[in-house]
Amino acid sequence: MSNKPPATMFLVDGSALAYRAYFAFIRNPLINSRGENTSAAFGFLNSLIKIIREEQPDYLAVVFDTKAPTFRHKMYEAYKATRVKMP
Repeated sequence: MSNKPPATMFLVDGSALAYRAYFAFIRNPLINSRGENTSAAFGFLNSLIKIIREEQPDYLAVVFDTKAPTFRHKMYEAYKATRVKMP
């Protein structure tokens, strides 16, 4: 029997994380020298770096929603219907 701890894997909902990061800075957005809003990228990467540093997972995967409706939309027509669209 091995004393090696089990591998850890993190699955990140990339779309939700980017959405959350963008709106976290909505009152004071981060703008680069070209006038582009970089809030979502900044918050997204900070969150991933925090997971990697603090949790040190063996594996990390980030998944994103598709533009096309998924089975969730078919099961529940109002899925994400009240969510403000991501700019």
